[in-house]
Amino acid sequence: MGIERQKILIIDDTPANITLLGMALKDHYEIQIATSGKKGLELASETPPDLVLLDIMMPDLDGYETCRLFKADERLRHIPIIFVTALSEIEAEIHGLSLGAADFLIKPFNLQIAQLRVRNLLETERMRQALRQTEEDQRLAATVFAYSHDGIVITDVENRIINVNNAFSRITGYGLDEIKGENPRILKSGRQDTEFYQNMWQALLSEGHWSGEIWNRNKQGEIYAALTSIAVVRDDQDSIHHFIGSFIDITPIKEHQHALERIAHFDPLTGVPNRFLLSDRLEQAIVHTRRSRKLMAVCYLDLDEFKPINDRFGHQVGDQLLIEITRRIKACLREGDTLARIGGDEFVLLLLDINDRGECKTILRRILKAVSAKMLLANQYVSVSLSLGFTLYPDDFSDTETLIRHADQAMYQAKQQGKNRFQRFDMLQEKHAYEQGKQLARIECALANNEFVLYFQPKINLRDGAILGVEALIRWQHPARGLLSPSMFLPMIQGSQLEINIGDWVLSTALSRWNQWKKAGVDIAISINIAAGALLHPDFVENLSAKCAEYPDLQSGCLELEILETGALDDDERAIKVMKACQALGVVFALDDFGTGYSSLSYLKSLPAKTLKIDRSFVLGMLENEGDLAIVKGIIDLASIFKMQVISEGVETVAHLLKLLELGCENGQGYAIAKPMPEEDLLNWLKEWQLEQKNYLKKAFHHEEHED
Repeated sequence: MGIERQKILIIDDTPANITLLGMALKDHYEIQIATSGKKGLELASETPPDLVLLDIMMPDLDGYETCRLFKADERLRHIPIIFVTALSEIEAEIHGLSLGAADFLIKPFNLQIAQLRVRNLLETERMRQALRQTEEDQRLAATVFAYSHDGIVITDVENRIINVNNAFSRITGYGLDEIKGENPRILKSGRQDTEFYQNMWQALLSEGHWSGEIWNRNKQGEIYAALTSIAVVRDDQDSIHHFIGSFIDITPIKEHQHALERIAHFDPLTGVPNRFLLSDRLEQAIVHTRRSRKLMAVCYLDLDEFKPINDRFGHQVGDQLLIEITRRIKACLREGDTLARIGGDEFVLLLLDINDRGECKTILRRILKAVSAKMLLANQYVSVSLSLGFTLYPDDFSDTETLIRHADQAMYQAKQQGKNRFQRFDMLQEKHAYEQGKQLARIECALANNEFVLYFQPKINLRDGAILGVEALIRWQHPARGLLSPSMFLPMIQGSQLEINIGDWVLSTALSRWNQWKKAGVDIAISINIAAGALLHPDFVENLSAKCAEYPDLQSGCLELEILETGALDDDERAIKVMKACQALGVVFALDDFGTGYSSLSYLKSLPAKTLKIDRSFVLGMLENEGDLAIVKGIIDLASIFKMQVISEGVETVAHLLKLLELGCENGQGYAIAKPMPEEDLLNWLKEWQLEQKNYLKKAFHHEEHED
C-alpha cells in the first residue's frame, strides 16, 4: 500500500488559472477545485486539505475574506494558504501575510517555481506538525512520568539509574538524589535466586522487553511484590541507549491471594494442610522419594476417645484439644514432613527421607507419647491417645489414594488391637484383613439384629447334688447356618471393641434373666465369662456398678464373673485392682480354664478370686493320662492351700464324677449332669432335678460299689 498523497485545494474563479495549476501539480498531489471562496470553505470543512492555493481577486467573497474565514475556523486555521494574485504591490503581500497567508504566487507565474514553493511549504508544514507531535508526545510522556501511579525508573546502558518518578519514591522510599547512579539491584529482597535474574536479562536482551513479578525490598527493609515491565530503548544505530522499567505494588493483591489459598488449602482450625493440599504434597513426596531412594511413611492418625470428651465438654473445648494435639505432633516432626487434618479427629502424616523402618518407628513412638500426655482443658486434666496406621513407600508401591487407604486400614487394625499404638500395613495380610472385616461386620450385624442367645449350664455339688448356680453361655442363632457355638465366632473378635460390646450384651441379658427368675421364685446364682479386654477397660467397673444398681435384689455372690487365667495376667496389677473394686459391689470371681496359663504362686495368693475352674481338657484325659491326673490333683491341692473353692469342667461321665470326688473336688459341671440348654429347658430341668436329685446320687454311688 503506497503513501497517501497530500491534497491541495485550488480556489480560483478563472478556469485558465485552475487548469494551469492543476496540470503542474496533479502528478504529485490530489487536486480539489472550487470556483468561489464559499465553495472552497465548504469543501475544506468536509475534508480538510493539506494546502490551499487561493486567488485574491474573486467576486462576492475575495481571497482576503476567504483567508480570514479559514483562520477563524478552529478546524481549518492550521492549513497553510498560498495567495495566487496578479497584484505585486507590497501592501497586498503585507495584508495577505497579516491574515495568515504562508506565501504568494505572482501571476503570470513560473510553473517550476510554483511546484517548488508548494513542495517546500508542504514539507515545512509536515516537519512543523511532526515537531509539534513530538513536543506533545514529550509533554504527555513527562506528564505520565510525573503523575503515573506506577513507579518508573530509567537507567542508562550500564543499568545505572538516571531518573525516577514520584511513584517510584513513594513505593520504594528512595528519592532520586539517594538513588541516582545506583544499580536497581539495591532493591533486591533475596527471595529470588540468581537463575531468576539471569533468565530475566536473557529475555530482555533477546526480545527487547520483559514482564513478571519481582519481590523487592524498600528503604525501610519491608518486602513488597512488584508487577514489573522493563523495555529496552535503542538509538538509530540499534544500540541500547537506556532501559525503562515500570512497576506497581501488588503486595495487597498477593496477601489477599495468599489468604484465599490458605482458605482453600489449609484447615482453618489447626492451620495445617487440608485434604486438597495433602493430595498435592503426597504427589510431590512420591517424586522426592523416588529421587532420594529413601523411604516415605504415609500415616493415618485417629484420636481415641475424642467423641466422649467433645460431648462432655463441648465443641469449643474439643477444638482446643485438636489444636493442642496438632501442636504436639508438629513438635515431633522434622523439616519436610507434612501433617494434614482431613476431617474431625483424623489426620494424615507424611514422613520423608526415612532411612529404615526402625527410624520410622522411633518417630511414631515419640508422637504417641507426646499425644497421650495429660493436658489441661476446661480446668480439668484430660488425656487422649492415638491409633496410628502406616505404610512405607516404595515398599508399598501404590498411588496416592491407595497409600492413604492402606494406612487407614492399618490404623483400624491398631484400634482393634487396643488403641494407643501403631500398626504397619501388611500387603500379605490385606486379603485376610478384608475377609476378617467382613466377618466382624457380620457379627456386628448379628448383635444389632438380636441373633445371639444365651444357653445355660448348671453347676452342682457332686456329692449331694445341690445346685450351685448356672453358667450363661453365648450362642449365635445364625439365620442360615443354624446354632453356632462360641468357638466359631468369638476368636474372630478377640481384642476388639466388638468383643467388649458383646460381653456387655451377655452381662445385661444374664442379669435380666436372673431378675425374671428371681421374681418367679427361682433363686439361683449366675456366672458369665468376661474377656480380659472388657475387664481391663477403663469404664468396666462404672458400667458394672450401673447395671447392678438396676437390680436392687441382687445379693452378694449372686453374680460371678469367670475370667481366663491368661487374660487376667496380661496386666496383673490392674486386674487385681479392678477385681477388688468389683468385689465391693458383691460380685465374685472364678479363674476359668485354670492350668492352661502360667500363674505364679505369689500372683495366685494375691488374686481376689473365689474359685478355680479346672480346664475340661485335663478332666477328660485324667482317667487315661497320668499327666492330666497329676495336673487335676495339683490344682485341687492348690485351691485347698489358698482356701479357694474348686470346680471342675468336663464332667462327662459318672467315672469322671467319682474320680473328682476321690481327689477332693466337690463341685462340677458337664454333660453327665446337664448340657448347656435354652432358658425354657433350664427351668424345666431345675424342677426335674429337684425331684430326681436323690435317684441320681443313688445311681452314681451304686455305680461306684459295682465297680469295686
